Amino acid sequence: MRQDRRSDFEQFAERKTREAASAHIETLSTIFDRTGNESVRGVGNDWSRMHYGGDFWLFQQSTVPATAVSLVFVQSKDGNTGGDPAAFGGGATDTHLIYEGLSRVAADAVLAGGRSVGRGTVFSVWHPELVGLRASLNLPRHPAQIVVSKLGQFNFDALLFSVPEVPVFVIAATEYMAGHASTLQARPWIRHVPLVGDDLRLAIDRLREEGIRRVSAIGGRFTATRLVDAGLCQDLYLTTTSKPGGEPGTPWYSGTNLPPTRAIAKKAWFDEDSRIVFEHILIGR
Repeated sequence: MRQDRRSDFEQFAERKTREAASAHIETLSTIFDRTGNESVRGVGNDWSRMHYGGDFWLFQQSTVPATAVSLVFVQSKDGNTGGDPAAFGGGATDTHLIYEGLSRVAADAVLAGGRSVGRGTVFSVWHPELVGLRASLNLPRHPAQIVVSKLGQFNFDALLFSVPEVPVFVIAATEYMAGHASTLQARPWIRHVPLVGDDLRLAIDRLREEGIRRVSAIGGRFTATRLVDAGLCQDLYLTTTSKPGGEPGTPWYSGTNLPPTRAIAKKAWFDEDSRIVFEHILIGR
């Protein structure tokens, strides 16, 4: 990595850690928790349990090999996910406790669509208490990064692709990757995983060979829809704010065959007098 890019990452990590550590995190109240008979396991430490109101629940794989894939979305009051999630009003609690915290604290990798990857970001856990929780689970400091673009439209100038200690897997059709051969050769920490047709299942199964057994998928909604339609997702972690907004007509699922869903846990908190609701929703099970 060029020296200036390493400096960029160090500065980025310092800023994210500082923001998370200094943020005011609200205490969530539990509306219901129906996880008693579900295939889930809890993770947490004293700090996270105090703020979240107990353990955070994760899909528990059975004896049959399966990659655990959870979706993470923030939606406005009117159900839109398109646009800047920060503008929806989830506040610091959603950002640091849920989105960049508990939803990915046990993940081997964070997955995003190519259009969701900003130039100056790496998807990780930043609050010191949750960094400690991740370490207690014997996981690497940063999750691996997975970026999906069927047409191979990757912005390799993004910071995410410039950190050798953080593995990156790019999922794309092989015929669109020829132009990136020199980039991949120069950055051996970036690996191409072939996409066959539109079905992500083979790619996700291939990633199991790389030790990726739990994935936190953070969008966008078209990538999430492909994951759902492939039958790969077990959970949705959904935060709903009390503010309208976002791009109209952009629900988290944009397909025509949404499997049955049901909430097994529901929490709420207030941020600047706005009520925010978090739900753990099972998908198709």
